[in-house]
Amino acid sequence: MTATQDPQNQTPEQKKLGQHQIPSYLDPNNIGPYEIFLEQVERVTPYLGKLAYWVETLKRPKRILIVDVPIHLDDGTVAHFEGYRVQHNTSRGPAKGGVRYHQDVTLSEVMALSAWMTIKNAAVNLPYGGGKGGIRIDPRKYSAGELERLTRRYTTEIGLIIGPEKDIPAPDVNTNPQTMAWMMDTYSMNVGRTATGVVTGKPVSLGGSLGRSDATGRGVFVTGAEALGKLGLPLSGARIAVQGFGNVGNAAARIFHDHGAKIVAIQDVTGTIASAAGIDPYAAADHLAKTGKITGFPGSEELKREEFWTVDCDVLIPAALEKQITEANAGQIKAKLIVEGANGPTTPQADDILRERGVTVVPDVLANAGGVTVSYFEWVQDFSSFFWTEEEINNRLDRIMSEAFLSLWDVKERHGVTLRTAAYIVACTRVLEARALRGLYP
Repeated sequence: MTATQDPQNQTPEQKKLGQHQIPSYLDPNNIGPYEIFLEQVERVTPYLGKLAYWVETLKRPKRILIVDVPIHLDDGTVAHFEGYRVQHNTSRGPAKGGVRYHQDVTLSEVMALSAWMTIKNAAVNLPYGGGKGGIRIDPRKYSAGELERLTRRYTTEIGLIIGPEKDIPAPDVNTNPQTMAWMMDTYSMNVGRTATGVVTGKPVSLGGSLGRSDATGRGVFVTGAEALGKLGLPLSGARIAVQGFGNVGNAAARIFHDHGAKIVAIQDVTGTIASAAGIDPYAAADHLAKTGKITGFPGSEELKREEFWTVDCDVLIPAALEKQITEANAGQIKAKLIVEGANGPTTPQADDILRERGVTVVPDVLANAGGVTVSYFEWVQDFSSFFWTEEEINNRLDRIMSEAFLSLWDVKERHGVTLRTAAYIVACTRVLEARALRGLYP
């Protein structure tokens, strides 16, 4: 049953989704992360004018591939894992988006992540659509050899729909340049030629781009610095709290630190630390690498996990997983500015609370677009076999991120909406204009 067939018998969750038709492969009583995206589309629809005619295009992924990924484990047994690749929209170009390895990966999550990639690419005007992939596995429990076999089998299974001009994967949670090297090699062996452009986020020696490892965190910094300027707050001395100390959170913390800001709290899967005097992110990363946990860092105090949201700070950077800022903790946040390094960290209900409290949110679809922007640079360099310097990469990235922020800020001011709604107005307009111009085939 869809959410529109029998209004009298709809659940509260279905009624909340209005006119959305829920695909049969999702549970209407527990839609998951994709529900957040559907509500975001619903909120932006009144601003789309005649293009609202095509809005259902955004609510349905173009293509979903679910695969079984069997591998031989080191102990000689065979294990099977669930794998996904979702192409949400390709109206503006090939699908683009990462692959994550996580024990809680679901179809709804990968659908949501692919949809946010559609919006993200359009918001910064990259010639891509949205895609995403994932395998339901806890990679900490498996050896490097097992993860290589997993990656190669997964790449072969989704090889039907990926390619340099069709769908270009990249690293995400618990994947890295080595993962991309395995994916590139596997795809290349299957097609009989070296295809460096099939993935991005590769090692530089295999056609990767300089500046890619810090690109997402750098984009968080650039948009955060622009937002501080708009709010009349100084960057130097700004107090920063970072949730998630992986690739994105670590890079963002280091770059903010290098520009005179003060890191006052860090939370990761191992715990939470805080220090009003400031935390050196370089030293904290060394401590984490040596001890395996962030807690116990000299000069810091350990906090309970829920206390992170009450830390006195100017800027909060959620750079972990989705649904971290909810209506349960949004009212406790003391930051004046939130810059979303993760995908989907704030629920729509929390967004409403933050707006009412006057907290500015730089949305994920803008703030963490630095990674896909440099992935685009890598893709272009692979096609041309001409590579740029790191300074050129960073300058191009800074310009694109800064211009995108200022453009969305103007839309925000003109319509009197949040930055997230402004991003969706711009992105959805670009995607649906392309859909309208291309029409339907056949």
